[in-house]
Amino acid sequence: MRISSRFTIALHIFACMEIFGSDYKITSDFLASSIHVNPVIIRKLLSQLKNAGLIEVARGTGGAKAVRPIEEITFYDVYLAVDLLEEGELFHFHDNPNSACPVGRNIHAVLDDKLSDIQKAMENEMKKYTVADVVADIAKRLEVLSSEN
Repeated sequence: MRISSRFTIALHIFACMEIFGSDYKITSDFLASSIHVNPVIIRKLLSQLKNAGLIEVARGTGGAKAVRPIEEITFYDVYLAVDLLEEGELFHFHDNPNSACPVGRNIHAVLDDKLSDIQKAMENEMKKYTVADVVADIAKRLEVLSSEN
């Protein structure tokens, strides 16, 4: 199992919007140059973040920005916006386990609650971190690097 890179790219987008937003128009091309992905991928993610009510995007070269304070945008909010879960479930169960097999017949009953608990724990951890945490950590790293030079 692996959470797609859409999640980390979306966090990267938010960090760029916050760090560069007062000096540059935050366009898909600008973001793609920082993230090193195709601008088409960025546009799709921007659309998902906009549809989730996390950002606004001005038409043309207007740029993108967060619609609420980044201290209020959690990793969980971003995750829900860009990593669409199939039927809301992190774990996709294999189809049609063999009901004639004692393991196949019981595997859902044995794993369903455990997997649900794991997903809830991960989601609760994601709710503890915000976009502001990412931006603050980047700022700290930049401070350290500039003091070393």
